[in-house]
Amino acid sequence: MASTPQTATVSHVYPLGSRLNERGRLEVGGCDMIELAADFGTPAYVYAEDDMRSRARGYREAFRGRTERFEIVYASKAFACTAVCRLMAEEGLSCDIASGGELHLALAGGFPPERIYMHGNNKSEADLRMAIEQGVGHIVVDSFDEIDRLERLAAGRGQRVMLRVTPGISPTTHSSIQTGQEDSKFGFGLAEVPRALERCGEAGLELRGLHAHIGSQVFELEAYERLAEVLAGMGDWPLLNLGGGLGIAYTRDDEPPTVEDYAEALLRRAPEGATVLCEPGRSLVGNAGVTIYRIGTVKHIPNVRTYVSVDGGMSDNLRPMLYGARYEAEIADRFGGEVLCTVAGMHCESGDILVRDVFLADPRPGDVLVVPATGAYGHAMANNYNSVPRPPVVFCKDGDARLVVRREIYEDLTARDVQ
Repeated sequence: MASTPQTATVSHVYPLGSRLNERGRLEVGGCDMIELAADFGTPAYVYAEDDMRSRARGYREAFRGRTERFEIVYASKAFACTAVCRLMAEEGLSCDIASGGELHLALAGGFPPERIYMHGNNKSEADLRMAIEQGVGHIVVDSFDEIDRLERLAAGRGQRVMLRVTPGISPTTHSSIQTGQEDSKFGFGLAEVPRALERCGEAGLELRGLHAHIGSQVFELEAYERLAEVLAGMGDWPLLNLGGGLGIAYTRDDEPPTVEDYAEALLRRAPEGATVLCEPGRSLVGNAGVTIYRIGTVKHIPNVRTYVSVDGGMSDNLRPMLYGARYEAEIADRFGGEVLCTVAGMHCESGDILVRDVFLADPRPGDVLVVPATGAYGHAMANNYNSVPRPPVVFCKDGDARLVVRREIYEDLTARDVQ
């Protein structure tokens, strides 16, 4: 279904504080996107630093206003680099990682090891050994095979763990990002939990609580209430991790729940004596970031479609190709438009489409195009398809732009080759 033409306004899908300046150009974090494209090149991931800090504080305040027993754990899979880990650590959050690489970034960013939680449905012995040696606070146990591995690797250490439970809850979201249904690669089914608890004890692991995750980009808060009720009925535990997955606005028609309503839903049925953990990722960084591109070609196919091709695509944003994710787009210095377009990537795939059926203002080669709400899973999923170097990451604050991840160069593409 095609979107309708929009007036020249900056919608809520853009970072907090974004505006059209006196020249009609988009500013993010006080930085002009036309000037930033000239300085750093395109494509580039651009983040409003104050937006991320504001959302992190918003989570802490929403929970602190309702309970003293809580912990906000940044789901770093959404966007992982040293700078963002440092930012979240400075804001007092803990960190959720799912690989040795994410653990490396979390430590480099300054997260104390005891505030790190390691997830994953198939952690290797190397991953587990690294977590144990670095003093990771909790490992979230996902299978009987993993308990066996930890029994060997953590013998006598009393490693703290949580047990991941598959609660049999399927919220309304895309099937590729549902995780709580019975048929899931993650966690222990409800019937397996008693035996898993017993095995943790036999393996000498210090079981501290239960963990569950029902999916991502979820608007349905009732699902979180059911999740809290399921875990609360499985015994008294010091820690209950109710996962993350709160949805964000990708288009101006999206109206996700507030963080306050989300916190209320998680806590309403949680036991009073338990410390409740949640793992926001997308909702901390998704709307804080935009991606800027340079338009190279505009192709009008009479009575069919107008293709606007940019210098990126599925190498910097896989979500539209993975599960049909929808985005908006604007010309950075001409918001609002009447030309119905499809924004296409530069890669050798017909499916390399970033945004379908969006109204743009007379797009022309050389224009800077902005796609908002790309702060989550863009950089994280970036790849080198067609041997395209990955984009840089730029943080903007009070009109100052700083490079936090440099653009790859061609020499990076051959750095690992063995001649």
